Amino acid sequence: MSHNSRFDFDPGYGYTLDELLKIRRPATPDNFEAFWRARLVKTLSIAPHPNIQDLGLTRDNLRVFDIQFRSTNNAVIGGWLCLPASGQIKRGFVIGHGYAGRSEPDFDLPFNHDSALLFLCCRGISKSPFENVSSQPQWHVLHDIDKPRRYILRGCVEDTWAAVSCLLRLFPNLSGHIGLLGISFSGGIGMIAAAFDARIKKAHFNVPSFGNQPLRLNLKSTGSAASVQLYYKRHPEIAELTLPFYDAAIAASFAKIPIHIAAALSDPVVAPPGQFAIYNALNCTKKLFVLTEGHSEYDKQKEEQDLLIEELGDFFQDL
Repeated sequence: MSHNSRFDFDPGYGYTLDELLKIRRPATPDNFEAFWRARLVKTLSIAPHPNIQDLGLTRDNLRVFDIQFRSTNNAVIGGWLCLPASGQIKRGFVIGHGYAGRSEPDFDLPFNHDSALLFLCCRGISKSPFENVSSQPQWHVLHDIDKPRRYILRGCVEDTWAAVSCLLRLFPNLSGHIGLLGISFSGGIGMIAAAFDARIKKAHFNVPSFGNQPLRLNLKSTGSAASVQLYYKRHPEIAELTLPFYDAAIAASFAKIPIHIAAALSDPVVAPPGQFAIYNALNCTKKLFVLTEGHSEYDKQKEEQDLLIEELGDFFQDL
């Protein structure tokens, strides 16, 4: 396949779609559920104290505001709140970002007419600087990886829950109508968040990361996964101590809400077997959209993105 020439490895890893659909999740650590439920209770006890500033900007029927709110560990989380310029607010969405962070909201989502959209930046990334945490993916992903209970990804899941609290603090009428969107980094983070937080009613994850960690450690990748692989060679114990608690495929097996996944057949950054392990582990109502490639530019990309956006409009119709 021609696209492989851009890398010194095959970003499809030799898997066919049929094989990808058979990939299992790893075994669940004994206290996986207890760990995350305790973290959720802790996060829900924190008042988000939203602080909003009108940026005086309107685009595609969205008024754009700057927002900051509180999360665990005294983290101040920044982002954008977008509200319809006209019409009623009937649903709310918390929307994550990839490991490159976020510099502005997404204006091409099919929810602009009736939804409150909260685009958060997880701690340490973009608008949410955090003490001693690098915003560079290859360092961020390693922060406290040697401390299973304090690994940075735990805080990022909590930031996602805090974002839900923030939306509900501002718009109590949205209770029961909250959706979650995540891509790559925030796909994996979002999967863990959605698995345990009953306030989230539907979710979509695009090329989600952190699925099937044992497999992920052994499939050559670029980006943050390569950084974890390098660290693992020197500290193999993280594979048993830390990573099982931050496995989106294991979390997926706890999800009870309808979930839509876009997974790629080829992806140099988030290995497809990990993405499909997440989809396959879901025991809830689920829908799969197969992308030709992830984290790459390719011929049919615009076409596939348009179809995906259309499908998401339908999927969240009844939120």
